[in-house]
Amino acid sequence: MRHKNKSLSLLSAAALTALATSQAQAATLDNVKSNGEFKCGVSTGLTGFSSPDENGKWTGIDVEVCRAVAAAVLGDPTKVVFSPLTAKERFTALQSGEIDVLSRNTTWTATRDNSLGLNFTGVNFYDGQGFLVRKDLGIKSAKELDGASICVQAGTTTELNMADYFKANDMKFQQVAFDTSDQTAQGFDSGRCDVLTSDSSQLAALRLQLADPSSVEILPERISKEPLGPVVRQGDDQWFDIVKWTLFAMLDAEELGVTSQNVDQMRDNPPNPDIARLLGKDGNYGEQMGISNDWAYNIVKMVGNYGEVFDRTVGKDSPMGLERGINALWNQGGIQYAPPIR
Repeated sequence: MRHKNKSLSLLSAAALTALATSQAQAATLDNVKSNGEFKCGVSTGLTGFSSPDENGKWTGIDVEVCRAVAAAVLGDPTKVVFSPLTAKERFTALQSGEIDVLSRNTTWTATRDNSLGLNFTGVNFYDGQGFLVRKDLGIKSAKELDGASICVQAGTTTELNMADYFKANDMKFQQVAFDTSDQTAQGFDSGRCDVLTSDSSQLAALRLQLADPSSVEILPERISKEPLGPVVRQGDDQWFDIVKWTLFAMLDAEELGVTSQNVDQMRDNPPNPDIARLLGKDGNYGEQMGISNDWAYNIVKMVGNYGEVFDRTVGKDSPMGLERGINALWNQGGIQYAPPIR
């Protein structure tokens, strides 16, 4: 009986510890409001997703997600502190509270969602892993890569996908691993390996860093599903909802035709109930999350809708020039889809 009571006491202590941890994590919004800024984890530098420009200003589609959160919560998209993190560092930084949101071209997987104490809040870019090769090798398919040496970033799903693909196709390869995407591209450019592998969007970005971008090509195969999106800690549903609905608001705004250019007109004279709800003219959807009812208006006015952000960071108005593809809205041939604000 004494042993049983001791076990119950230990369980009770563990439960109390878990409760205390949950209560501490639940204060994210209060901490952000108190500090007047929030902390966003990004990559160490990946064109189109998160990288500093020549003036040190962070740019990219992942960066804009964090600016949108700042606009929603604080009414100011500049109130973000960006923390550059390697693939190995990113999850620990979020778990420890060093950052409030991880927005770093991170793939949503079962293990990451279920075993790390983290929650993915949505997908801001659908991608798939590919291979970049030199044109003079004459390789036209990934099925021709048997025996190749391949540069890859350590601590990513890319490593596992590559191992699975080569095993499934009874091929061998030599892995050459690096800590950052920049190092991986430099390794490929210097001849350390025959092939560079990563998400296809990253390959398009890394290609721009090579000495002669025209000398390489991306092979046609995509060997994985890579839904990339922002991540928060588990245990704080309010903060989870805010980050999730920030992304949804950007998608809904594009679908409804609300842009940074016409948002004031749309708010003053909403052409339909959906837009009235989105822009805070009807309902209390911001208050439900603990923020102001003009949260979505601030996002669109100060950052833009999803399409605007996509075009200027990775799309037609950017150096990468990527097509929308599956990242187009569901009613435009893609799979991007957000629940309604109602």
